Amino acid sequence: MTLQQTIPAPALAVPVQKAAAQPRRFLSFTARILGNGTDTGGLHAVELQLPPGESSPWHVHHDEDEWFHLIEGEVEVLVGDSRTVLGAGGFAFGPRDVPHGFRVISATPARLVLLTVGGRFSDFVVENSEPIEDSGAADAAAPDIARLVASAARYGQEILGPLPA
Repeated sequence: MTLQQTIPAPALAVPVQKAAAQPRRFLSFTARILGNGTDTGGLHAVELQLPPGESSPWHVHHDEDEWFHLIEGEVEVLVGDSRTVLGAGGFAFGPRDVPHGFRVISATPARLVLLTVGGRFSDFVVENSEPIEDSGAADAAAPDIARLVASAARYGQEILGPLPA
């Protein structure tokens, strides 16, 4: 005997495909919000373009897990006591409540897509970034770390300091 049940798909409230997101200056990175959680059932997707040698802060998410998918370049991902080098197509996982971060180790820029489920990561990025005007280049101003730390706390995150060497 075979049992088969059809589960209806929910009706989509938004278009399946949207126009490309406007680039934003987030930290020293160029970021584009690909999925904002509201339109995607809780999935946040943020594409980062990272100059050689750049790194994220050493940080913790308490409300979401984070996945790293590298499109171009080479990046070292640190999760807890583990270090993984990702090349193009590489994938790594940073579970909630475990300190993590990344740094670009290639001589060329890197493109990295960060994915989170739960929490409000893309809202955090928007709060701590500015749209990049049509000229296309992000300015090189240093981020306001005190503001970033306070904002992170509101979004269930902690900035622990610079990435360990």
